[in-house]
Amino acid sequence: MADSSSRSSHDGPRRSNEGRPRGGSYGKKRSEGGKPRRFGNQTSESRRGQGHGKRWEKQDGDRRSYRGDSANSQRRHDRDGGEWKRGDRKDYHSDRGNRFESKGQKRQHSQRGGSDRDKHFNGPMRSGYREERITKRLNEPALPADIDVRDLDPMVLQDLKVLAKDNADAVAKHMIMAAVWMSEDPELALKHARAAKDRAGRVAIARETCGIAAYHAGEWKEALSELRAARRMSGGPGLIAVMADCERGLGRPEKAIELARNEDAKHLDHETRIELAIVVAGARLDLGQPESAVATLESMNPKENASGLEAARLSYAYADALLQAGRKEDANRWFTICKEQDIDETTDVVDRLESLAH
Repeated sequence: MADSSSRSSHDGPRRSNEGRPRGGSYGKKRSEGGKPRRFGNQTSESRRGQGHGKRWEKQDGDRRSYRGDSANSQRRHDRDGGEWKRGDRKDYHSDRGNRFESKGQKRQHSQRGGSDRDKHFNGPMRSGYREERITKRLNEPALPADIDVRDLDPMVLQDLKVLAKDNADAVAKHMIMAAVWMSEDPELALKHARAAKDRAGRVAIARETCGIAAYHAGEWKEALSELRAARRMSGGPGLIAVMADCERGLGRPEKAIELARNEDAKHLDHETRIELAIVVAGARLDLGQPESAVATLESMNPKENASGLEAARLSYAYADALLQAGRKEDANRWFTICKEQDIDETTDVVDRLESLAH
């Protein structure tokens, strides 16, 4: 785990990929706190879409930034609230209905009450609440002027209708900017996500967005807390694989395994079950149980003739578990299979094969 000096004010140890201190490749302890965790040496940002945050990605797999590939100077200008080039962006809402949640599950809308709901809450407020809220809003990250909230997924906008219009627009813009910076600047993305959550704490998708951003920024404790809250609000299995990964990041592999046994996990789609199996196998390796890790991954039936990103990730994880179980020849074979499947070079399988050859 990272030392306390690397933790943010939002407590909890930082994670390997998502800030949690896990090692450079699947199943190994990381020491690079602040960077997003990896499965099979594939960073978490490149895994969005396998049950994690696919909402802001194009269905063709293009994961370029929403604001385009502008130079660093332009990126800094964007961060400071400068003109936002809408023409450079990729569609934020092209993957409608699949917003951060795992694929294969219907999202339940738990927010009801209309646009005046947040204005008429008459419950007691703690001392200093109003001042705290004002301070938080003054410290929110700047928003570029040229953001069109209609670029957000229509179902997300529907959820935000429980808020006053001006507040809903601000929340939507912060959510868009969280997506924009998720891979390149996860800390800035988290600031935007926190701003959205502070404005819409009773809206499940705002909590889920904050959880995903915290996960990418390596704030395991915060991510787990927000994802749990979102799951309570919206129901369903939620992002179990991400939550289990957070437990690993917090140094609790037993909790990760226990979470994977949850009844809701049975309702996950095949790709998300692969992600969950990879997390559980990693937890087994954390516990010094490589044979159990191998068995966990074998239950997902890795195939030599399979194709696609999930197949490559499963093959990589399987090879790594085999290697740690002392089965070097089998590991070499599955790393070779992974190399053929990983046509986009999302893993470090070439490096792993080279290291095995020496």
